[in-house]
Amino acid sequence: MWNPCITCGACCAFFRASFYWSEADPQAGGLTPPHLTTKLTPHHAVMRGTEHQPPRCVALHGTIGTSVRCVIHPLRPSPCREFQASWVGGVHNERCDRARAAHGLPPLSPPADRRLDETPK
Repeated sequence: MWNPCITCGACCAFFRASFYWSEADPQAGGLTPPHLTTKLTPHHAVMRGTEHQPPRCVALHGTIGTSVRCVIHPLRPSPCREFQASWVGGVHNERCDRARAAHGLPPLSPPADRRLDETPK
């Protein structure tokens, strides 16, 4: 299955990842590691690093546009779980395009175009 995110990471270094505080509170059933978050408002937390300019999530390891990984992938907060790369499931995501452009990356191609580029060599 095609996953552009493993070579991208632009969204993790472009957007602020804020979410309801309980997602980082183990006593409230939260899974996101609290030591990787900070308080944003009385009701919201944010992934460390994304509250600054330029943003870059502390859980993102690697080089944007080359090879990246989220070191807490199964424990990431809801905005990260909900964000989809453009054309995943056939849906265009303008926010993905914007994050990629900010890092000098071209927008992702729709599935029909991508198949032409993925012919076996």
